Amino acid sequence: MDELIERQKTPKKKLSFSQWFWRILGVLIVILVTYHLWLLLNIWWWIDHNPQTTAFMETQREVLQDKNPEAELKHRWVDYKNISPNIKRALIASEDAKFLEHEGFDWEGMQDAWEKNLKKGKIVAGGSTISQQLAKNLFLSSKKTPWRKLEEATITVMMENLMTKRRIFEIYLNVIEWGNGIFGIEAASRHYYKKSARYLSAGEAAKLAAMVPNPRYYDKNRYDRKLLRKTRIIQRRMYYADYP
Repeated sequence: MDELIERQKTPKKKLSFSQWFWRILGVLIVILVTYHLWLLLNIWWWIDHNPQTTAFMETQREVLQDKNPEAELKHRWVDYKNISPNIKRALIASEDAKFLEHEGFDWEGMQDAWEKNLKKGKIVAGGSTISQQLAKNLFLSSKKTPWRKLEEATITVMMENLMTKRRIFEIYLNVIEWGNGIFGIEAASRHYYKKSARYLSAGEAAKLAAMVPNPRYYDKNRYDRKLLRKTRIIQRRMYYADYP
């Protein structure tokens, strides 16, 4: 009994700064590892299961429902074999000509984009590949931060190592934004041309590909001069584009 009372009287030792530091660091490492394991498991699942939604889609749904609580996204999955080769060629020509060659990153394209932005003094070009764009759409917010770019790179590496190019491209075609609340090529094709993505012509595909960098603006400005000019350029290039 006396020993118990003595132990209760003995003050607990305070942790030193270094002890607190290593404890906090350990917790952060566990959280980081758990988060990346979650990313890896999601990507592994999507090798042969179709994503029902993405982080970017959920963000846009919230934006729409702030104005109209009943608002819903237009999105319909379509299998790769049922998508017109025209839109496949057009997107490769416009977004990532080296898609079949690189392992997730187009270093030369990134360098060119950096030089263009530096010359103009603002962001006028991006160097993101289709894989990087898909990584951002699936998991990340639209905020541009160094941390987000690091996450994007990590997810891109995971996808490129776990998925085939064809599967990455199939998911990309089905989840990217194509207008205000419009996601995926099937919804886009029906929204703009009242037809299935299977039947898109070369001209229609080129215009849809030209819309990708700024889809909500072009949804409202379908005859914008810049859009029409870019459509013609893509249509000339798309016949030389190889897709998976």
